[in-house]
Amino acid sequence: MMMFAAPLLAMGTPPGGGSPWLQLVPFALVLGIFYFVILLPMKRKQQKVQEFIDALKVGDKVITTSGLYGRVTKLADQSVQLEIAQNVRVEVAKAAIGGYQGQAPVVDPTNS
Repeated sequence: MMMFAAPLLAMGTPPGGGSPWLQLVPFALVLGIFYFVILLPMKRKQQKVQEFIDALKVGDKVITTSGLYGRVTKLADQSVQLEIAQNVRVEVAKAAIGGYQGQAPVVDPTNS
């Protein structure tokens, strides 16, 4: 085990080291890349889903993330009442609405 640690210890900072600010540049670059590749697209996706949920109205034909098809009959703060068959109504969470029937889903059920 010691023979693997010796080369790593020898690879330390050279004498005189350089500016500590210069050592932060790679870290800042990694954070910047992380933000633009992962966090920004995720934030945009969440905003799109929230706009979809806020735009729901009575009469919309939707599909839930679990695959339940229905028509919106009543909206509440946190839930939606769906008519899934004639005179058969269920109440589901607004977050469970995946998209409109016949269109690409707004919410990806595999990443929820």
